[in-house]
Amino acid sequence: MSHGFDAATAPPEARGDEPRLPGLLGSLDRAMRLLNRVILGIGGLCLVAACLVLTHSVVVRYLLKEPTEWQDEMAVFLIIGATFLSAAGVQAKRGHVAIEALTGLLSPAANRVRLLLADVISLAFCLFFAWKSWSLDHEAWTDGQVSQSTWGPPLWIPYTLMAVGMSLLCLQFALQTAEALAYGPRAAGWAKPKIGLGADLNTTTAPEGPDPMGRTVPAKGQR
Repeated sequence: MSHGFDAATAPPEARGDEPRLPGLLGSLDRAMRLLNRVILGIGGLCLVAACLVLTHSVVVRYLLKEPTEWQDEMAVFLIIGATFLSAAGVQAKRGHVAIEALTGLLSPAANRVRLLLADVISLAFCLFFAWKSWSLDHEAWTDGQVSQSTWGPPLWIPYTLMAVGMSLLCLQFALQTAEALAYGPRAAGWAKPKIGLGADLNTTTAPEGPDPMGRTVPAKGQR
């Protein structure tokens, strides 16, 4: 069993020659790609801000001997926002961790079905996650829930970040599923799939042969 980090090294937005969804879905797809780029940039800034907040906390607590109240939770909120809001952008690039244990055992046709089925199952799970996140967000807003720390920020802030992020991820999965149904998994971002770190280390001695999608893959020295 192997883990494929960056299961698609050539996402749809990087290939202008790939077919895209027509009509309203195509407009939604273009808007989603633009939104993903913006959110990924903001997510990077949030991670930098979280690092600065935690550094400030360490300096104040251990060097100045002053108590800290808001730094830890602020860093958690920033990390939650960066993680959940950027999930759709990472999915658009097929950058999430993927387990490809069955890739080499199945035929190209079976692999196409497997990839489509993986997206459908992931969409169902994310829909449930988004629904629960919105439910928690509504409860936190109506009940005025706050954290139990001395700072006491409202809990609807992290729940909203989670709910919006999972909703965007559901939309991304839905668009990629529609692309896979219309043009095949390759058009939905499943290009040049990897089979974990071992495949990268062994490409220098691996002979040419068909990949799981039925395309000929040259050895590393021939690329």
